[in-house]
Amino acid sequence: MAELAFFSGTMDCGKSTLALQMHHNHEARGRDGVLFTRNDRAGAARLSSRLGLSVDAHEVADTTDFWAEVVARRTRGRAVDYLICDEAQFYTAEQVDQLAAVVDELGVDVFAFGITTDFRTRLFPGSARLVELADRVEVLQVRALCWCGERATHNARTVGGVMVVEGEQVVVGDVEADADTVGYEVLCRRHHRHRLTAVSARAASPSPQTLGVLADDAPAAHA
Repeated sequence: MAELAFFSGTMDCGKSTLALQMHHNHEARGRDGVLFTRNDRAGAARLSSRLGLSVDAHEVADTTDFWAEVVARRTRGRAVDYLICDEAQFYTAEQVDQLAAVVDELGVDVFAFGITTDFRTRLFPGSARLVELADRVEVLQVRALCWCGERATHNARTVGGVMVVEGEQVVVGDVEADADTVGYEVLCRRHHRHRLTAVSARAASPSPQTLGVLADDAPAAHA
């Protein structure tokens, strides 16, 4: 039986790495697969991992019809046993319905990968529909970590290291963005609630003088 599986997690938890590994494993067993992605950090029509792996993929647009994509390839003689769908949070709800139909009616396995919520902790439409329809939803076990060392559960959008909570839902950025550009950081729920990023935390840290710690060569104060 074919299945629609959704692998979710925050940024930095290895979703794209797993997508590439699954593609390799299935391809190595002689299965025919097609890779799709949208708004990848490496640019259009690329599926990339932060570990440095990057392959060609088909860029998904709002007009992409997954049913038509599979039927067209099969008409040309390809088997199309499975689809790898990365950055699935950016797909439309209608496209997720198409993926479900591809599984049910054409017997194609669909492995979708994406984050569930945006920087405002609101569900992406694609992720919400995947949770509603998927045969299997798995939260990746590789834990992304907040700057404090706790498990990161939320994605924060930053500008100059400062967390922002307003703006368009989809703005492409990366965890290694320049200080003056839009970037993203994973945070635990507590620090996301307090809007405390790594940069903000350093700025708020008390200085040694505040803590009453003096450098070795600093003169001691006299009463």
